[in-house]
Order: sequence, then structure tokens, then C-alpha cells
Amino acid sequence: MKNKRLLYIVLGLLAAMALAVIGFVVWAESTNPVMDEAIAALETDAAVAVQQGAWIIFRPTGDEPQSGFIFYPGGRVDPRAYAPLMRAIAEEGYLTVIMPMPLNLAVLGIERAGEVMDAYTGVEQWAIGGHSLGGAMASSYAYRYPEQIAGLILYAGYPAQSNSLADTDMPVLSIYGTRDGGLEGLEASPALLPPDTTYVIIEGGNHAQFGYYGRQHGDGEAQISRAAQQAQTREATVAFLRGLFTAP
Repeated sequence: MKNKRLLYIVLGLLAAMALAVIGFVVWAESTNPVMDEAIAALETDAAVAVQQGAWIIFRPTGDEPQSGFIFYPGGRVDPRAYAPLMRAIAEEGYLTVIMPMPLNLAVLGIERAGEVMDAYTGVEQWAIGGHSLGGAMASSYAYRYPEQIAGLILYAGYPAQSNSLADTDMPVLSIYGTRDGGLEGLEASPALLPPDTTYVIIEGGNHAQFGYYGRQHGDGEAQISRAAQQAQTREATVAFLRGLFTAP
């Protein structure tokens, strides 16, 4: 009788654990629908060839690019939501790669940038970046492998305390909006970044408008259009990359 009771307890615990895992997976896979603008940006044209598979690759047509940008999506955001911005960067001559993450959480795929670098040996210089959680995990990669990374680009993101870049000379671009729901943390982030970090603060921009996936819980109400926020982000990103790399 005692053994049966113990068996029932164990089975109950296993069932509870299984339900918790299932619930976590469902939660992580529940992303906002991708907007039409993002789907349209995934089409190949005369300027950019797009390839979707394990990665979303934007390759400028013409000469093979010598410089590249690897991008980690925000947590629980469909990676396709960043297609318009990444495509625009590719149009400037950079191989640009969006890295889909396990369960849409970059914390589960920090090392994945190395896969891209191994695949594209002709690219001589790499920048890495990401949005929100993706930015934090891109920071972690840059912290671990500074010899592989020429620069770091953060959209509404910053390193964890354990991966502080404050004492490094890593070139960093940090962009965020004044209406971001996590503005307090972003305003405190300079303590974790190098002294020479370039900051671009988008007046009226919020957290979600770095992608094309609609509203985000806890975010502030944007006071500028998504297109305007994307345009400012693109301009700052391309200027940073131009300064970072030799001409593409």
C-alpha cells in the first residue's frame, strides 16, 4: 500500500512537470502575427536575394559581400518580423542574417552566430546585434568571443551584469525609443557598455516598432509611426556599419 502511494506521488509529479513543460513551450511559441510589410520584405528582387531556412539570409546582389551583420530576434517574436529592417541593411551591401532561435528565445541559442560565420568564410568582418532579449544575448556572444566580432548593435537591449562590456573597447551602437516600456533599464545601461558607445535615442519611439509584429504587452504608446522609427534605426545602423567596416 505504501509503495502504491509513493508511485501515485511520483506519477503525479511527473504529470505536473510534463504539463509545465508543455505550457512553457506553448507560451514561448505564441508570437504576435507578422505584419504584411514583413512578409513582403522576404521576396527576392534585383537588389537583394532572400533565402529562408535554418536562417533568414539577405544577400545583396552583385559582388560577394565582405562584411556581415548577424541579428538575434527579441524574445517570443517571430524572426520574420525584422525582415524590412534587415533587408534595408542588406541593400547597403552587407550580408545580413536573422537567426531564428529555439522556442523564440535567444537565451537558448547564444552560440548560433558561430554557425553563420563558419558557413560564410568569405565574409571577413562581422557585427552582431539584436532586439531586446536578442540584444542581451548578442552582447553575451560578443563578450565571449570578442576576437570574432567587430562591433555590437543593440535595439532596446543591453548586456547582463555578468557580461558587462564596460571595461572593453568593443564598438557598440545602442538605439532605443523614449516611449519604450523598459526605459528605466535602458537609461541605466551605460554602466554596462563601453565609454565610447554610440547612443541614438528615438524621440517618441517604443519597443515593438523595431519590428513588424504589432503591439507588445507592457510597452509604451509610440508617438511616431513605425516607418519613421524604422527609418531612423536603419540610418543609424548603416552609419555605424560604414564606420566599422571597410567599404562593402
